[in-house]
Formats: sequence, structure tokens, C-alpha cells
Amino acid sequence: MEPIYLDNHATTKPDPRVVESMLPYLVDIYGNASSRQHEYGWKAEAAVEWGRGQLASLLGARAGEIVFTGGATESINLSLKGACAAAPRGKRHVVSVATEHRAVLDVMDELSRAGYVVSIAPVDHSGLVSPEVLEDLITDETVLVSVMLANNEIGTLGPVADIAARCHRRGVLVHTDATQAVGHILVNVEHLGVDLLSCSAHKMYGPKGVGALYVRGGSGAGLLRPQMHGGGQERGLRSGTPNVPGIVGFGRAAQIAREEMEMESVRVGGMRDLLVERLREALPDITENGCLDRRLPHNASITFHGALADAVMMAMKGVAVSSGSACSSNLALPSHVLQAIGLDREAVLSTVRFGLSRFTTADEIAAAADRTAAAVIEVRSKRPVRWRSAVNEEQPKG
Repeated sequence: MEPIYLDNHATTKPDPRVVESMLPYLVDIYGNASSRQHEYGWKAEAAVEWGRGQLASLLGARAGEIVFTGGATESINLSLKGACAAAPRGKRHVVSVATEHRAVLDVMDELSRAGYVVSIAPVDHSGLVSPEVLEDLITDETVLVSVMLANNEIGTLGPVADIAARCHRRGVLVHTDATQAVGHILVNVEHLGVDLLSCSAHKMYGPKGVGALYVRGGSGAGLLRPQMHGGGQERGLRSGTPNVPGIVGFGRAAQIAREEMEMESVRVGGMRDLLVERLREALPDITENGCLDRRLPHNASITFHGALADAVMMAMKGVAVSSGSACSSNLALPSHVLQAIGLDREAVLSTVRFGLSRFTTADEIAAAADRTAAAVIEVRSKRPVRWRSAVNEEQPKG
């Protein structure tokens, strides 16, 4: 029985074309891109700039507005902490949303400990934040608003362009965590109107260990103060030897996305709908979470009432899925995203996240649906023992 990978919100399989593009920079073209005195360094620097240009083209940005980092989490930290550090004296307020990734919310907690006032906007049952409600949280002391473009658990697409326009009218910077969206749907920084955008290569068929931050106007715009100091690479905003193979892979992944994303998203969205339809035929009482007409094409968050998600995943035969964010899966806490959209504890603990990819086939979808349905039926048959101990367990603190 072949295993089926449907956990593509956690990470994606690198596209073979991406891996092929990286190989020369792991073996032959191994110079330091910061070495300006010889050919090895020049070739490495040219490769970095090629990757920068490819990602900029995908985002509708200028090459000089792209800063490479070690991943989206680092980009988020640089955005939020860097913007606060660069803000005028007296600006000590930041705003975000209840369903943000922990990478954002944990930085907000850290800023709060550092003396900043943090406001968190609620969302509705589909995971959408109201631009009006969020705008009401802005004060004369607000430095920045951070709102994600696509939710990593339920796939809901946020009204980022509307929020950005409102924030700019109030003189407030806007950051968006677009990690789950870039490479899967059209993301154009001019259309969004954001000042800062974070993303990562490994969520779009690129390598792990490399991310990027879009900075409107580039490093000279004065929006950020660097959070990592050393050699002054990346125009002074992110010191450290550039990850040349990773950046080349990121660039190739961006190039492929620009060429194939439109048709790919239609195909993957159709398979997602097929998965849900087949599950509903076997399990009519399932519930889909998120905004069903405004979401990522490769996402499905499904509540299997009466079946604990952890037990379902254990009972599945060779299907890789998730019950929440992989970046916080080591924490024994129910999903804050599902709680924020109003699911009760029982429903939260019974929800599974499916993430499809360009490599997912129709045969895999059919097999995954059948294996999932069989697992849910099996778990429900054992419900009296396992259910009471898990659902009635005291809510974890934190």
C-alpha cells in the first residue's frame, strides 16, 4: 500500500526541477556570494540575484525589495520587531488577528513583554476578520498591523488589500504572512498594498531553510531596523552568508509557479472538491471549516464529529495529514485557529487538515478518502472509551 502525502501545508515535496537547479551550487559553484574579489564569488552572487529577480517577478515587486532570510519565521520576526524598533518614539502599539500563525502571535507576546500594547482582532465563524473591526483597534500610537493572507489551517483568504488601504490612511504599516499563499495563488504586492510580506520556499516546492521578506521601497525606505548584525548582507537588513543553493531553488520554484500556478490551482482545487465529495458520501455528517468561497485551492479542514482526529490519523492506512499547524504540533494544545472560529472542544479535537499539491493524483484522492472514511468509522465504533478521556480532559493552560 503506497503512502499518500496530504500534509502540504506543513511542507511540500521539492519539485525535481528545483532540485536539479540547485545541484551545481552544491558541488561546483560553491563560492560565497559576498566574495567580490574572484570568479567563484561573482558566480554565486549572480545566482543570488537571479533568484531574487525570479521571486520579485512572482510577487510583482522590484528585485531590490526582496530580502532573503532563513525562513518565513525569521522574516516575520524581522518585520514585526524591526518595524517596532524603527518606529518613532511614542509608537508602542501593534495589532494582529486571532487566527495568525504562532510565528506572528508569539512575536506579539514577546513585544508585549517588551512593553508594547498588543491588540488582537477576532474573526467570524469562517475565519474572516472584519476590516472595520480591525481599523477600530488602530490608535495614534499604532506602528503596524499584521494580518495573514491565507490561513495555514483552514485556508481562509484574508481581506488584506482592504485592511492595507485603511491602515495607510491612518499612517500605519501593514505586514502580511503570505507563507501559505505564495506559489499557490496570485500574490501581487501592488494589488495588496502591503509594506511587508513574508514567505518561505519549502511551502511552494522549494528547499527548506530559505525564506524571503518583501520590503516596500527596499532597505533604504527606513521601515525596518535589522535584527541580525554581522556582515551587512542583504542590503544591511539580514547579515549572514547567503544560502546560494537555497536561493537558486527558491528562484526556480518561483519561476515554475509563475508559469504553471493558474492552471495548477484549478486542477488541485477540483481534486480538493472531489476529496470532500467522496468523504461526504461515506460520512454525511462531516463539517468543512473556513470560508468555502474564499480559500486556498489545496486546503480542506474537515471535522469528523464523534471521532478524535489523533485516533483517526493513527487508524489511517498510509495517509499523511495533520490536526493543525506542524510548527506547533509539539504543543499539547487544541488549535487556537479552530477555537477562534467558534468550534467547541469536541469539534476542535475531531478536525483533520488535508493539504494537496501539484503532485497529488486523482487515484490518491480516491484512496485517501476511502482510507479516511474507514478510519473514522473504526474510531467511532470505539468511541465510548477513548472519547470521554480525551474530550473531558481539563483544558491545557497556555
